[in-house]
Amino acid sequence: MLSEAFVSAICGPPLSSNTAISKDIGIYTHTLSPAYSIKSTFKKSSVPVNCLAVSETHVFAAQEGKAYVHVYARLRGNQEAFVAFPERIRCVTLSGDVLIMGTAEGRLMLWETCTGRLVSTPARHVQAVSCVVATPTHILTGSDDSDIHVWSMSQLLELDSAAEPEPERSLSNHRAGITALSANSSVSASTNFCVSASKDKSCIIWNYQTGDALRTLIFPKFPLCVSLDPSSRAVCASCEDGTLFVTELFGEKPLLGPSSEEASTVVQIESPFGATPPELGPASCLSMSYDGTVILTGHPRGQIMKWDISEKSKTPVELANVNAAVTNVVFVSPFPTGKPTKTVHIVKPSQAERAYTLAAQLDPLATPESRFDSLLNATGFPKEALESAIAAFEQPDVEFAEKEEEELQKHNQEFWEIMKDERIVQKDAFRIGPV
Repeated sequence: MLSEAFVSAICGPPLSSNTAISKDIGIYTHTLSPAYSIKSTFKKSSVPVNCLAVSETHVFAAQEGKAYVHVYARLRGNQEAFVAFPERIRCVTLSGDVLIMGTAEGRLMLWETCTGRLVSTPARHVQAVSCVVATPTHILTGSDDSDIHVWSMSQLLELDSAAEPEPERSLSNHRAGITALSANSSVSASTNFCVSASKDKSCIIWNYQTGDALRTLIFPKFPLCVSLDPSSRAVCASCEDGTLFVTELFGEKPLLGPSSEEASTVVQIESPFGATPPELGPASCLSMSYDGTVILTGHPRGQIMKWDISEKSKTPVELANVNAAVTNVVFVSPFPTGKPTKTVHIVKPSQAERAYTLAAQLDPLATPESRFDSLLNATGFPKEALESAIAAFEQPDVEFAEKEEEELQKHNQEFWEIMKDERIVQKDAFRIGPV
């Protein structure tokens, strides 16, 4: 049975003297289904919002108000490394084996964890980078200065580049600091979009490759965290007053697409999906499961709440209480990476080195991707599947045609046997004559 797992992190001291929970634990690994449980824990971490990233083998946690990242080995269940950086880290995300970090000085840093290579950009944000998200081809950074920069992943990781890295474009429609970013994983320029949340009480849906604002959503209170559902058909946002909004993008009145209104039309979002009890406080983090049926929110009073979208339940259920402010909730991908190598031990970053050594382990158990897996992991319909379907319509199925011919001959033979019997009966009737 397929299991769902997620990782949560806390920030700050314990809220009460609860002896059932260790005071040193900062990161929890949970199993959500088939039955909820806490699988493992990691100690000595205080992780602010947007500062947790999880890979197949490691957990990366930037520390509150410090220029440190703690690296934990998921396979061994211990802290593997303590990594120092030149500036305080404000947000992190992962793209493959590259840890992407936004700093308090407005810079972007990329650390290749399997080689130790560290790339740093100039401070292109005027204030701290508050959130960062990665797509297959781009990196998006949001800042307290209200701007969003779009960076080319390949340009940033280019070897021996003499030019200083520059963002491809800036998205500047917001009038206050950016609180959250979420982007889909499409590789098509026409369907690439992201959602940004801001303290100006708005969420803007962008085509980040063209820089066009596709739609502006206005909420009653400013959204603290935002997430696109796995199929990019809805936007989930949690606001400062504890309300949770789930806004469909392609519903009866679509917000995107050819049948939608003009992009300049501002949409007022007024009806929340639900609200958390006031004593829990507003959600500081939000994450949606990979099947799009469950939303998890973390709260300042230590609760992790579960919202069941599939059952239209507007009342959340408490999954756990970790006795400290929950600042990060990240679902672990249930899909295998399919890579032939695995980063078992990270290589600490170094800007002085010019020659790098790849440290990775070959995966001997890696098997070729099955047709089912390739169809499941593909974006839309794979080209090979479409070509195969078209060819099947254009070319007759020889085996099917042969079977059909055999069936036809069999029916004809049975028909002739019946005709022969009828003729024999008819001849006997004429020979006997009337009685």
